[in-house]
Amino acid sequence: MTKTYHNYVDGEWVGSTTGETFETTNPAAPDEVVAEYPAAGDEDAERAIRAANEAASAWAATPGPERGAILRRAAGILDDRSEELTERLTAEEGKTHAEAGGEVQRAVDIFYYFAEQARDLAGERKAASGPDTNLYTREEPVGVAALITPWNYPIAIPAWKLAPALAAGTTAVLKPASLAPGPAVELFEALDEAGLPDGVANVVTASGSTGSYMVAHEDVDAVSFTGSTAVGTQVYETAVDRGARAQCEMGGKNPTVVAADADPAAAAEIVAAGGFGVTGQACTACSRAIVHEDVHDEFVSELVAAAEPIEIGPGDEYDMGPQVSETELEGTLDYVDVAADDGATLATGGGRPAGDRFGDGYFVEPTVFTDVDRDDRIAQEEVFGPVVAVIEVGDFEEAVAVANDSDYGLSASVVTDDHTTANRFIDEVEAGVAKVNEKTTGLELHVPFGGVKDSSTETWREQGRRGLDFYTLTKTVYDNF
Repeated sequence: MTKTYHNYVDGEWVGSTTGETFETTNPAAPDEVVAEYPAAGDEDAERAIRAANEAASAWAATPGPERGAILRRAAGILDDRSEELTERLTAEEGKTHAEAGGEVQRAVDIFYYFAEQARDLAGERKAASGPDTNLYTREEPVGVAALITPWNYPIAIPAWKLAPALAAGTTAVLKPASLAPGPAVELFEALDEAGLPDGVANVVTASGSTGSYMVAHEDVDAVSFTGSTAVGTQVYETAVDRGARAQCEMGGKNPTVVAADADPAAAAEIVAAGGFGVTGQACTACSRAIVHEDVHDEFVSELVAAAEPIEIGPGDEYDMGPQVSETELEGTLDYVDVAADDGATLATGGGRPAGDRFGDGYFVEPTVFTDVDRDDRIAQEEVFGPVVAVIEVGDFEEAVAVANDSDYGLSASVVTDDHTTANRFIDEVEAGVAKVNEKTTGLELHVPFGGVKDSSTETWREQGRRGLDFYTLTKTVYDNF
């Protein structure tokens, strides 16, 4: 049954001023309509921004523990509805039931985490040079934030932008990606039931052009964006040119280095989890396995052996779901052709699976290429599908050089039994996240997250206590008595 959603503006569930709507469909069965949404336009965004501005002063003056209590109640509501949300996410974005359930739980945990963080936003007391001065800092809300989020983590990323903003006393307008906006809108249903004051948080379902309107709006004080590097660069330039603060987390070409002393089977398991999990549709997905020549052949055999048994199909029953759209599927298949044209060897996968259960769904096989040169397009460009390029190297120095030979620098990992090698990798790799004996995907919510180079604007980090910094301004007070 198709669900009908509305925009949430100034505490009310409303349609679009355009009167138009759009539908989302199930990527495992594209003829199946999942939900209907208002096709918001600039006027809708204007109303939401105005509501956020009008609510900003009162929300900033609301004590932190009271703001946290609302987030805590919302977390409980989300937790109670976790199975429903999981099914919605699977139907609209295509993740497996287990992957969608994990993402929903992460959103719940994020709301609980920032509910507690809201208690500690009082600033710091410092020692003054003179005897008659109280010297301290205050953390104050930045104002109004525009939040623009992608389709690949449709509830977790909105949660990790929205929760710290609200905890900090900043009001917000969220525009989720139109391929899978439902889980994000569900966050606002929970906040509404939890007693969030009118106008404090607003959501509009709209195209990218309305997002551009929000970024350029003079009453938006801060812009947080997650998405492609090409769009993120434009978002950042537009925001900072008018004096707003901006943070953008963007693409990745994430490597896993497999050292000479690594267990090939264990390394293959790590790479497969990072490369094929969530159908490769993660900015932190492993797309390059950089493997020492001593273990290369055995590693390739183990990686193929890990890829081939993966059961593909609708996410509510199988190991790997579809890609989110026909465009994403075609992009992945195009890169398969590009890799072959560049001389890489297809070790497994590379096509659409055949069988009745796949129907017209956007399914693709987990794919491994070998004989990949570090300069090949498959080794340099973000694919955003379940494709791993294996690059053979002669020593650790070459491995790190290849890992760093990328415009991106988001997540990177090394598989090794030698802690000296691990420490060298941590010191030398150019990435915002460095992991040892672990897949490139997967993040702890209480530590900072972000990239370097073209993966990030390198301004503010998200998540953890550092995630609050973007939504607050520091005022230093000299109180002489």
